[in-house]
Amino acid sequence: MSACCSGGCSTDKPPVDAKYRRILWIALLVNASMFGIELLGGWKVGSVSLLADAVDFFGDATNYGVSLFVLGLAPIWRSRTALVKGLTMGGYGLFVLGAAAWNLAAGTIPKASTMGTIGFLALAANLFVGILLFAYRNGDSNMRSVWLCTRNDAIGNVAVLLAALGVFGTGAGWPDILVATVMGVLGLTAARTVTTQARAEMKQDAAPTGLSAQPASHKTRIHESH
Repeated sequence: MSACCSGGCSTDKPPVDAKYRRILWIALLVNASMFGIELLGGWKVGSVSLLADAVDFFGDATNYGVSLFVLGLAPIWRSRTALVKGLTMGGYGLFVLGAAAWNLAAGTIPKASTMGTIGFLALAANLFVGILLFAYRNGDSNMRSVWLCTRNDAIGNVAVLLAALGVFGTGAGWPDILVATVMGVLGLTAARTVTTQARAEMKQDAAPTGLSAQPASHKTRIHESH
């Protein structure tokens, strides 16, 4: 039994919030749908900000699916999963920055009207999910990562709408590239926040084992000294 006290096989499972589970299912379906819409729209009009947002929706759909899987597991596994998700968010940020650099070199000018229409639909979807998740924004690292993804999505959607307006007003593609760059930086920032909290929780989950071993060794030394 001592082998299970390291945290990895802990049976101390948190109670599963049925309401939170339903919210995650709704968020999963919404994000999966918007991924398809933005992917097709971004590819059709040549908008890197829409493509970046589409990848974000895909990542979030995966995020919600993983969160549903670990919802009833021991805290150490939830923290480990949050760490993986944080690293994935960082990878997304790097991808977006790379895509922005590619479009800058290619000189692509997207269609502003399509960008605006899809961007508005995406914003409405994320605001809906964000309202549902707001009450859980200060939970553990797993819940926090879900909230941060949704929050960043909404900010990104507003930025896409501004990019569409900028492309329409200037007739150039740089507003689209600028927004994609901002979205990439947001992804890296959120990744740092989630991974930092996840690592802190993993240390906290492992701490009782090390602490519980100290008194026993201390008693042994006292006994041996006598």
